[in-house]
Amino acid sequence: MSYQSKFAGAQFVSTIANIVRNKGITLHVGTNFAEYAEIVATERSHQPLGNPFNHNLHDLGPGKGFWIVGYNQKGVLVHTQAVRLLDMQNQSLAEYLSANFRSFPPTGMELDMDASNYKPGPAAHRISGKVCYHGDVWLAGGEDGYRGTGISSVLARYALASALMTWSPDYMFAFMPQPFAFKGLAEREGYMHTEPGALEWHFAKTDDVMKGYMIYMDRYDLDWILDIPVQELVA
Repeated sequence: MSYQSKFAGAQFVSTIANIVRNKGITLHVGTNFAEYAEIVATERSHQPLGNPFNHNLHDLGPGKGFWIVGYNQKGVLVHTQAVRLLDMQNQSLAEYLSANFRSFPPTGMELDMDASNYKPGPAAHRISGKVCYHGDVWLAGGEDGYRGTGISSVLARYALASALMTWSPDYMFAFMPQPFAFKGLAEREGYMHTEPGALEWHFAKTDDVMKGYMIYMDRYDLDWILDIPVQELVA
């Protein structure tokens, strides 16, 4: 990553930090996932920690990932998200996820893992190299929450830009429930590409199915978003 790109990324991250601070949110970034698990368990108990960021299930040691939390002016947790660098072992993302998609389930749901399936799209077969996964995204709602304010758009970009500066990855991806994708959440978060029909999560004990999109960006997309002003994204 060039010095110019790092400087642009640092400015971008600083701008977002100032925007959310003016909205009453202070952001903290960490790399100790045991600490993150404790924060989630004690301050976001209604939504358990996502398996992809559970340090007891994955190697999330130094250099493997980071997390972001946000607190309001009362010191209450109002936001979480995390990013990790995958060990692709020279596979395409399609090959990697075909073997490992069950390690990336939606949070807090009892699933029939045997019935659930992953169907790689065209892009997943092309994605390889240094790949980051972005997830565990949560923003407080309700009367004192921040949903519907546009703040989720800049918070997601904060993680994308931070990952770009940290690793200069070839690709970043996330999974998103189909109803959220239909509402344009992928675009609001800054993701420029989607693969529909990538996932089917079958619920245990019922016939219900949650369909999911894979959303993704490459390094050039990540560079591109650094040039897009973010101030007008927030209501």
